[in-house]
Amino acid sequence: MNNILRRGRLNKEDPTVLNYLSSMDTDRHIFEADLLTDIAHVIMLTEMGVITKDECTLILNALDTIMGEGFEELDTSYEDIHISIEAKLIEMVGEDTGGRMHSARSRNDEVATCIRMELRNELLKLMHRLIDLRKTILEIARENPETLMPGYTHLQHAQPTTLAHHLLAHYDAFVRDGQRVLGAYLRTNMSPLGSAAFASTGFEINRERTSELLGFQGLIENSMDAVSTRDFVVESISVFANIMTNISRLAEEMILWSSEEFGMVELDDSYTSTSSIMPQKKNPDTAELIRAKTGTVDGCLMSVLAITKALPMSYNRDLQEATPHLWRAAAITLGSVNIAKGMLSTMTVNKERSSLLAGTGFSTATELADTIVRTTELPFRTAHQIVGIMAKGNNYTLEELDRIGMEIIDRKLSEEGLSPELVEGALDVMENVKRRGATGGPAPREVERMIDERNYALMQDIDVLMEHVNAVQDSMKRLEYVKQSYV
Repeated sequence: MNNILRRGRLNKEDPTVLNYLSSMDTDRHIFEADLLTDIAHVIMLTEMGVITKDECTLILNALDTIMGEGFEELDTSYEDIHISIEAKLIEMVGEDTGGRMHSARSRNDEVATCIRMELRNELLKLMHRLIDLRKTILEIARENPETLMPGYTHLQHAQPTTLAHHLLAHYDAFVRDGQRVLGAYLRTNMSPLGSAAFASTGFEINRERTSELLGFQGLIENSMDAVSTRDFVVESISVFANIMTNISRLAEEMILWSSEEFGMVELDDSYTSTSSIMPQKKNPDTAELIRAKTGTVDGCLMSVLAITKALPMSYNRDLQEATPHLWRAAAITLGSVNIAKGMLSTMTVNKERSSLLAGTGFSTATELADTIVRTTELPFRTAHQIVGIMAKGNNYTLEELDRIGMEIIDRKLSEEGLSPELVEGALDVMENVKRRGATGGPAPREVERMIDERNYALMQDIDVLMEHVNAVQDSMKRLEYVKQSYV
């Protein structure tokens, strides 16, 4: 038997079973991470005197060759990439040298390390794309602080607001998403390497050294926890699902707003499709797919939770099935954030239509009730009743308020100080918006303040992201520099 893993304890293999066990299709995601892990581990073994410098040189040169040839040149008949790489290494340099690479290591800590390395890259890319999306939203908001639009509750006209105010609501959700991604990144970027199967190793090793070489920010200290936990996978997919939910809400509004019934925006041709039979159609397909793919990411989360919910310590092969869901959820989320950014940045806002809709459905009713309270000192609940009765008809005048007032409180509101000018001001849509200048409200001045503050915070988030990106890149440069000292 030529299989370097099975030839000792096992003396029989079935290609069908091996294929069933194989993770090679998914392992292409961690090809580079696996080789970098190998390089760091071999360097550490050399520094600790476990293998010689000459052996180190031969192994590192061979790993360089494997890296250059790429994943496609590996023997995919092995059950995973780790054994495939090791088998190729032994083929190149001989077992007496290549067979020493796996000293003081198990596939358990190796794969956990590789997944964390690749996932941290995905999380950094996601932070970057969320920042791009946030930039786009702020740019559109800055251009539209006085672009009136209807605000909705229960998808019914409620009160007038502005496009800028509405978009800032989405923006703030994406800020929190970015914070969650950063938190997931910090907990992902911890090294399990050196934990071996679960009980560490009898070799004298330096876990801190491999952690440093690979750019991790610390160790998953307990060796059993290090190899068996996939909570960082669950957390990351949960973050992806939350992001997708927020993007899906935005996509749903783009679908609605671009319809003939709303007509407030038009999506760019590149983000739409047409019908195979109805030539006039312009369908918001990208937004619809964002909405659908949210369900796919939710499914990935449920799958991983189900896979990991009842596993005993420490490593179990079940964990192999969790990883494909991770990469699928990551790819969908990265793509969807990118599509959402492009969809928003290229859309056309129909300001005239949006402003027209802002005042329909008696959306100024709340301000009229507030004006009655401020002017007449009636309780708000009484004013609410009067305006509610008024809303049943189409006569929004002081005379009508006086008539209803006589029915409800047995006196006219005009006698309490309410004037035609006050009623007219309350019914003015832009005036409604301008009066709502409380913290976080839609008044243009308040919205402009929020935009400025969020833009400043965005710049700080960019700095934080670059710190983490640079830290990983610097560690990769250090690893390459140390490697070159041996080859």
